[in-house]
Amino acid sequence: MNKTKRLILGASIALAAAFGNTMAGAQSYPSKNVTVIIPFAGGSASDVVARIMLDRMSKSMGQPIIIENRPGAGGNSGTGAGAKATPDGYTLIGGGSGPVAANAALYKVLGYDPEKDLEMIGPFAGFTIIVVASKNLPVKSLKELVENAKANPGQLNYGSVGIGSSQHLAGEFFSQINGVKMTHVPYRNIAQYGPDLIAGQVPLGFQWFPNVAGPIGSGGAIPLAVAGDKRIAALPDTPTTTELGMPQYKEKGWFALLAPAGTPKPILEKLNAEMKAAVEDPAVKKGFETAGAEPMWMPLDQVKKWHHDEIAKYRDIIAKAGIAQIE
Repeated sequence: MNKTKRLILGASIALAAAFGNTMAGAQSYPSKNVTVIIPFAGGSASDVVARIMLDRMSKSMGQPIIIENRPGAGGNSGTGAGAKATPDGYTLIGGGSGPVAANAALYKVLGYDPEKDLEMIGPFAGFTIIVVASKNLPVKSLKELVENAKANPGQLNYGSVGIGSSQHLAGEFFSQINGVKMTHVPYRNIAQYGPDLIAGQVPLGFQWFPNVAGPIGSGGAIPLAVAGDKRIAALPDTPTTTELGMPQYKEKGWFALLAPAGTPKPILEKLNAEMKAAVEDPAVKKGFETAGAEPMWMPLDQVKKWHHDEIAKYRDIIAKAGIAQIE
């Protein structure tokens, strides 16, 4: 056998061995604890639904799933740390529409590329935006809110989980379609927002339901509208923006599961399948409904294009809003 043939044979054997090891690893995956980095604070909307789904996945996969909350920089800190993890399926990322989509256009230096440095396993929860007002703000309807905002340009504050988050952009979009000016107040820890909302210090929100469930439940805040065509189970008596004559205002954020780039495809496929089984579980669906979320899922071969399109959509919204890039 000549040298060239020996090299080709050697390379083929090495490739087959590597493929065999990958398949064997995927078949036995997971064989130990899996860590999921949530780049937002405990108790936030993303944290709530992630725990509901991951608890179901943990039971099905037969291994503990440990959640590590790493908030900061609009979700970039935790997401960036996850992107740099070993791509073996044992460190995953719970990515929101901010840090893995909108922030690509919002930050001059993000520290990671959402498409190149991450593998999208799939979205699993969608959150229709809730327009909520403090009981101390003299508005009781969406119409009164618009009137108040027009009469007090720039004086109404609304809170979000950070610059470029879906809640921030939902507020910007509301301002655009109604011709009003409001002031955005980003929070490093969304748990700090609830007391400020109740007190009227930051009297507005364009929020995911779990972030304002406490203030609404205590009577400290009033849900004015659900930004979509369909009411949500968590707020059955709250009308939609379509019902209230503002059908052009529809906004939804999402939360997804991702892995570091280079994670073997068989592991991604297994996680995608486990996620599908979880979000189709009646108990998970009920938990999501209570949290104001709706289950989402799509096949692995569709998620890459979907992720790319979401990044493009948020880039367009940010450009139209004239939001300056963050240094």
